[in-house]
Amino acid sequence: METMTQSATTMPRIGDKAPAFKAVTTQGEINFPDQFAGSWVILFSHPADFTPVCTSEFMTFATMEQKFAEVNCKVVGLSIDGLYSHIAWLRTIKEKIEYKGMKNVEVKFPLIEDITMEVAKKYGMIQPGESSTKAVRAVFFIDPQGIIRTIIYYPLSLGRNFNELYRVVVALQTADTYSVAMPADWQPGDDVIVPTAGSCGVAKERMEGKGDLKCYDWFFCTKKLPLEKVTEALKKSGKK
Repeated sequence: METMTQSATTMPRIGDKAPAFKAVTTQGEINFPDQFAGSWVILFSHPADFTPVCTSEFMTFATMEQKFAEVNCKVVGLSIDGLYSHIAWLRTIKEKIEYKGMKNVEVKFPLIEDITMEVAKKYGMIQPGESSTKAVRAVFFIDPQGIIRTIIYYPLSLGRNFNELYRVVVALQTADTYSVAMPADWQPGDDVIVPTAGSCGVAKERMEGKGDLKCYDWFFCTKKLPLEKVTEALKKSGKK
């Protein structure tokens, strides 16, 4: 039993407070998540420096960093490599790597040194079934109050879809602003789902077609949320 407990991988859950830590990064020491209060944060891990999939991901994230910043979202990376390895790898990316039209890419967001695996273990980024010495591709979306709102895990072999990561940030902020939910494959400008009717009277009204909702049944109703409304919510977030 003791052995099983020691080898177990723990991880925080959606709705939990993001585990706190201090760490050395390529942008100096950070105090997480307190230092990022008031902003959304994507905390993500990658397996190792000087690896091709990770290189493609860092180039993509760095290229999109301003786009994330415009919706009040900061980016923090992590791997179980040392600071000097991080610095050498990021210099190599800027000076030598060209990929999908991206070149001279400078990674300006913090990349955490985590040789002791302290942070990776706090966030369950070490998955023994995948590797006991490398962090998987974990992604934690943390809101301005320091609460974990979404968690996505990828194996070592699969690079992330960064348009989806951006969509998640936009969707979460939009859902919070307008108290709605997003259907499958939602994109800004698409119809959104309104909360299920909480009484027989409301359900009856909806099925009779009263109001501006489109109801497929009493429990499944949508409404239009124009792109400008989504943009308005994101602008408000970006000013914080």
